[in-house]
Amino acid sequence: MTIEVRVPTLGESVTEATVATWFKKPGDAVAVDEMLCELETDKVTVEVPAPAAGAMGEIVAAEGETVGVDALLATITAGEGAAPAPAAAPAPAAAPAPTAGGGGVDVMVPTLGESVTEATVSTWFKQVGDAVAQDEMLCELETDKVSVEVPAPAAGVLAEIVAPEGATVNASAKLAVISGAAAGAVPAPAVAATVAGGGDSAGGKDIANAPSAEKAMAEAGLSADQVRGTGRDGRIMKEDVVSAVAAASSAPVSPAPVAPAPAAPAPRAPVAAQDAGREERVRMTRLRQTIAKRLKDAQNTAAILTTFNEVDMTEVMALRSQYKDQFEKKHGVRLGFMSFFTKACCHALKEVPEVNAEIDGTDIVYKNFVHMGVAAGTPQGLVVPVIRDADSMSFAAIEKAIAEKGKRARDGKLSMEEMQGGTFTISNGGVYGSLMSSPILNPPQSGILGMHKIQDRPMVINGEIKIRPMMYLALSYDHRIVDGKGAVTFLVRVKEALEDPRRLLMDL
Repeated sequence: MTIEVRVPTLGESVTEATVATWFKKPGDAVAVDEMLCELETDKVTVEVPAPAAGAMGEIVAAEGETVGVDALLATITAGEGAAPAPAAAPAPAAAPAPTAGGGGVDVMVPTLGESVTEATVSTWFKQVGDAVAQDEMLCELETDKVSVEVPAPAAGVLAEIVAPEGATVNASAKLAVISGAAAGAVPAPAVAATVAGGGDSAGGKDIANAPSAEKAMAEAGLSADQVRGTGRDGRIMKEDVVSAVAAASSAPVSPAPVAPAPAAPAPRAPVAAQDAGREERVRMTRLRQTIAKRLKDAQNTAAILTTFNEVDMTEVMALRSQYKDQFEKKHGVRLGFMSFFTKACCHALKEVPEVNAEIDGTDIVYKNFVHMGVAAGTPQGLVVPVIRDADSMSFAAIEKAIAEKGKRARDGKLSMEEMQGGTFTISNGGVYGSLMSSPILNPPQSGILGMHKIQDRPMVINGEIKIRPMMYLALSYDHRIVDGKGAVTFLVRVKEALEDPRRLLMDL
């Protein structure tokens, strides 16, 4: 049976890609999910896995060709009847023998997702010599966005740990070897992968770089040995050339490169000798590094301004208190404040659409939908899962989505797709006791609402002083696209909807 290999979904606003490299040739044996080729778009590099095991058939799109989404890349002859597959395996069989041992199964880095090319081994749950069951968790990898658990592909004994804790591995690296596993279909991908890698190991410099990288190097006047490749097997990608050009342009021209060296520790004040022994230096996790970089990039790129208001939570609290038991009994989820704020924001975004827009070069992209990001603090750091089409969801659907996303965030189970594509974000610092703060934008979004602690305060109501549960609201926005009038109007509409929730029902 012939199975077609097609171009996968490439991401938002990406409609075509260039075939950068084929890892297999016609007639080669392939295993399920084994990487066949690599596509390069103007934003990310995407690896295309095999949809089924068999023998590589025809390659329809050659290296360097531009293909659209769902275009036919190649065909695979499913099953074990293809003669070339066994022929290719025995030739280099001597090479994997010392690596994996008889019946050994390689534990490889799983698919990490779009635009993620490497990960850090954070924890090994098993030691060399430990017995492992199939699908039992062996280790945990940490990327700059999510944590990924690696299960055992087969039962046996952990014979070797190739990548220890703290090691950085690429998307196709081997993590460990399991011995004593039953011989079957599992070792096949290991042999096939070794065949693919073995041919290049003798001459690693013969690996073809990405076509766009070759063009960029020619335009920049750089040679391959001046660029550090981060692609598979050291392939040079377009972004590697961009980084090399940026590094070269920022390097000092004068022959005094020694001067910046002592400037590195300058930001840190001297430490007294009696205190040095009581300090602890811990390496930042990849997630924390990414959070730091993105937040600083947001400050450097956007013209961030914050406007404040306060909301009387009396009506929302009364409505929640009146219906919370019935709500939970019918929908199986508790009625919280987040659904009210999400609804109020969706309502206000319709009136002030620029808060829900983003800047793309010299264009403004207006979103006629609301993908609501809900900032969540986790032991690993801040993440922002996205609730898609929140503007068309009910109170119950929003509460269920927030509860489910929050649990997955705390457990480190969120996928990258669940944290991409947000158009507006809500951050609730009130759960930690914050009374007032100025949230930072989540690029490329143009607005973020900060919720805070509900606190009883004396307010003047109809000429009388009354105690009311009040909350400060903060809207940080990108002043390049949102004017002060629009920002204040948005916040006032949120305030009005919360102080009189009936406005949400009447669409006022």
